[in-house]
Amino acid sequence: MKLLKPMVLLSLLACSLGAALAQEEAIRKNLAERLPSFASIDEVSKTPMNGLYEIRVNGSDIFYTDAEGNFLIQGNLIDTKAKRNLTEERVVKLSAIDFAALPFKDAFTVVRGNGKRKLAVFEDPNCGYCKRLENDLQKVSDVTVHTFLIPILSPDSTEKSKNIWCAKDKGKAWLDWMLREQPAAKASCDTAALERNLAFSKKHKITGTPTLFFADGSRVPGAINAQQIEKLLATAKTQ
Repeated sequence: MKLLKPMVLLSLLACSLGAALAQEEAIRKNLAERLPSFASIDEVSKTPMNGLYEIRVNGSDIFYTDAEGNFLIQGNLIDTKAKRNLTEERVVKLSAIDFAALPFKDAFTVVRGNGKRKLAVFEDPNCGYCKRLENDLQKVSDVTVHTFLIPILSPDSTEKSKNIWCAKDKGKAWLDWMLREQPAAKASCDTAALERNLAFSKKHKITGTPTLFFADGSRVPGAINAQQIEKLLATAKTQ
């Protein structure tokens, strides 16, 4: 078998790279000219499907296009052989957060058992799904839960959040309301943490409650049951 000389190999690699860059430039140019919302594209990359390219905009919004940017697809790319949702996996990776960098000073903490496992949850006191999640969390032991209040559902959410945040025992006031429908007494204090939580949520596209974050940074939007929580806590622990 005849091996290519190093200079020839380097030349071929350079040509391949040049062609890839030219193709990416064509996609960026055509989409920007035809669709103003795609004037700023974060990343263009090949997918495992021949002729299909991933377009990433606004940090974690995923679209697909052909090599010329003539067509645009919004939806999930499924690997039928491996039975994997490639789009979902990509979005999960892009929306992950450095758990250690979360602003814990703006949360209150409840520790169950030894508290070795970590979980952060963004919730609204008027969120029915959050109440369901809190009920399921009672079945999960040996976990530390950091709760970030984000009053996004109604003006009443803001009032309830302020009273809970200003309670002497925030964790107890929260659980009394979420599990037993016992509202926190009216109270006042510095509630700037709630505004910071809303700003943090906007920055990181936390648009619904509950939204959960695990120690490996993975994000789960929506209520999940105790079994699913246990599985994700175990996965995060092994990262």
